[in-house]
Amino acid sequence: MTTDRSSDSLLRIADVRRRTGLSTATVYRRVQAKTFPPKVQIGPAAVAWYKSDIDAFVANPLTYRAA
Repeated sequence: MTTDRSSDSLLRIADVRRRTGLSTATVYRRVQAKTFPPKVQIGPAAVAWYKSDIDAFVANPLTYRAA
């Protein structure tokens, strides 16, 4: 199943930190553990997260599991 992301915004790490209250290190650690939404490569040295994924995490952070 493919998700249409054409109208979804991308958030950079500073916005993700503000919305979640997590540190940068914690975000990346949780991405690796698959307990946080996966990052999206947007450039050679730049990543972002889909806003809808971050919204889902914020709504229920204790039970979030990346697909």
